[in-house]
Amino acid sequence: MIFQKKLSLCALLAISLLAAPALADDGGNDNNNNGDDDAYQKYFANNGVKNWDGFGGNDDIQYWTDYAIYPDRCIVSNNIDVVVFTFHEQRYKQCSDKPMGTYITPVPNFLDGYLQYYQQIQQDKGNDDYQLPDAAQYAYCTQKVVNGEEYWLQMGCSDSDTHSIAVNIYTDNTCTKRSTVDGFDDANIDVSEIQIPFKKCQACVMWVDKSDDQIDDMFFENRQTNAPLCSTSWNYKKTCNRRCRNIGLDRDGWSTPDKILLTILGMFGAGMLYTVVKRREKMSNKDALLEQAAMSAAGLQQTHVIGLFVLYILVVIIFALQVMKNITWAMLLVMNTALFGYLMKLTMDSGVGSGETVIGPDGTIIRHADSDDSSTESVPPTPTGNNNGTFEPAQLPEIA
Repeated sequence: MIFQKKLSLCALLAISLLAAPALADDGGNDNNNNGDDDAYQKYFANNGVKNWDGFGGNDDIQYWTDYAIYPDRCIVSNNIDVVVFTFHEQRYKQCSDKPMGTYITPVPNFLDGYLQYYQQIQQDKGNDDYQLPDAAQYAYCTQKVVNGEEYWLQMGCSDSDTHSIAVNIYTDNTCTKRSTVDGFDDANIDVSEIQIPFKKCQACVMWVDKSDDQIDDMFFENRQTNAPLCSTSWNYKKTCNRRCRNIGLDRDGWSTPDKILLTILGMFGAGMLYTVVKRREKMSNKDALLEQAAMSAAGLQQTHVIGLFVLYILVVIIFALQVMKNITWAMLLVMNTALFGYLMKLTMDSGVGSGETVIGPDGTIIRHADSDDSSTESVPPTPTGNNNGTFEPAQLPEIA
């Protein structure tokens, strides 16, 4: 009998454990449901990122006072909505120091840490009655019935902006199969009150002025060791490799000021190129031959130079389409500088080569205004009078 009772208890325990996810599933729409809410959250968090290998780690941080986090962007990596962020060891430098690394964490986990972080700040300010906005319920996979059809909602990246989050729509209770319409999966739900502060450095520990009567002996210890935003992001982190960083950069695109500057540099370069072509048409024969000789000495022909220039422009266009901003700016500046320098050379040569009579310091004509080439002529000054080539001494007055 005792053995049978023990066996029955074991069977009952096993059934209750197997039924726990289903119970959590049924209670997903009720935020006040106390039937194993923690298990419910962990269940859906793990299902939403069931292929995630960034959980845990042996490099735990105990005190977070000197650390800061910089949420950079929100991207989709391997069909998982993640936040790209950097960690910094010197909080006082406002994330301007070299980061410890670039990492990614699933949006639900990152958002959960941020909401706890924000709620902790409100409590320290004395807002004990503060409640999270209604949109916070979508931090984890939540069921929604629309016109008799079941959908599942969970926070993820916005379709239109890599620096904001939105509620995504899914067709399964693990929030892995997206429900898209014309390529978009965002729901029309206002989440402005729980937006992650992208592009803003966040101290892991935010101190609020409090009097000694408002705190206990463990207050400072608890705040230093309990940093929800940083600890959650750190515990669920995964290294963002080069491909991951490129995904984020591709989705960023060119901002409006970037496009304006690209247009200005492009038009400036095109204008200088047009002027260079016109100047070359007016080059003297000698200057053209000298330039051709210089190219031949370098093993190049005019067609080679033109081909290299066209290839250079194509490379700049490719980098611009790939949103590789730094190298695009550098190549545009190099090209415009080279065109400007060559244009100045042609301008100086044309000023000396045609349309002007150049006279040396001794009065000798170096180049005629109507000269057809760049050859140098040495023409002695033309003396005046009828006594060319003779010398007449000065006439002295007679002395009486």
